[in-house]
Amino acid sequence: MGFRCGIVGLPNVGKSTLFNALTETQAAQAANYPFCTIEPNVGQVGVPDPRLDKLAEAAGSQKIIPTQLSFVDIAGLVRGASKGEGLGNQFLGNIREVDAIIHVLRCFENDDIQHVDNKVDPIADAETVETELLLSDLESLEKRVPAAQKRATGGDKESKIAASVLGQALELLREGKPARLTEPKDEEEARVFRQAQLLTAKPVLYVCNVEEECAAEGNEFSKRVFEKAAAENATAVIVSAAIEAELVGMDPEERMIFLEEMGLHETGLARIIRAGYELLDLLTFFTVGPKEARAWTVHKGAKAPEAAGEIHSDMQRGFIRAETIAYDDFVTLGGESGAKEAGKLRQEGKDYVVKDGDVMHFKFNV
Repeated sequence: MGFRCGIVGLPNVGKSTLFNALTETQAAQAANYPFCTIEPNVGQVGVPDPRLDKLAEAAGSQKIIPTQLSFVDIAGLVRGASKGEGLGNQFLGNIREVDAIIHVLRCFENDDIQHVDNKVDPIADAETVETELLLSDLESLEKRVPAAQKRATGGDKESKIAASVLGQALELLREGKPARLTEPKDEEEARVFRQAQLLTAKPVLYVCNVEEECAAEGNEFSKRVFEKAAAENATAVIVSAAIEAELVGMDPEERMIFLEEMGLHETGLARIIRAGYELLDLLTFFTVGPKEARAWTVHKGAKAPEAAGEIHSDMQRGFIRAETIAYDDFVTLGGESGAKEAGKLRQEGKDYVVKDGDVMHFKFNV
């Protein structure tokens, strides 16, 4: 499944540079003027997971296939986007289509790179984007909630649910708070809330784009962003888009040496992916055999048939059982046969909740 993250931010904060580095392409033009990204560029990247190499070694797999992650580089936003200013309508429409928002904030000084407000203030930048998303949601719900309330008085069940949960979201928006703080009381309200596709309901990851020398520890700008994220129960990471751009084209050994010299232990991509997984409550399971070792992604809480459905809908439809081995058992016992001999291969039914690192083989009949 993977997930689709929209990279957003004001013009000239390093969005396209980060996109190019993360996807190791030059698909987005990184230029020093607003709106250099007119159409959303989409990059597919493999999610790095060292467990895949060990699984492939244990099973003698010929090929390794990581799960995929989509990055969408979305055009820069300006004030008034909710009213159609700049590329506002397109910007808001593109955000509506992603699962999570990666909000890139400029946390570096550089006189050679123009800032749209002629000052570096990541908190003000974040609030500019958030305000436009909030205003768009507010305009939408101020029309929808009264209409739902009116239908609810006539006894319409769906309208009663919408009036309740979207009414709660509307009150939050009127207080200047994002809709993601809404607390649906049951699964029916949660379903209606998801269907509303509110922009401020999407989970947000703040990415502090710092200068190279601050990539390991951050700076005063990024410190303020982390304080903001903590206050919102949100997530933030520190990345230097300049360093990520330098890593492009290096072989793995060169990368590790370069990262160590910069005081880093992993790439910005790895940090963003890990934070993104936590943000969206995702986990990874594996299918392993002589031909390939492959990673798949499902939401936490997914049951075995749902995991099977990630591979093929027929597997979910005709699910019988899942043969499951924990990652540690598979690796330490030398693969499937060793795990089976040690009694570590389990037969799990349709109610089994998938665990991160499970190695699974599905039995099905259609």
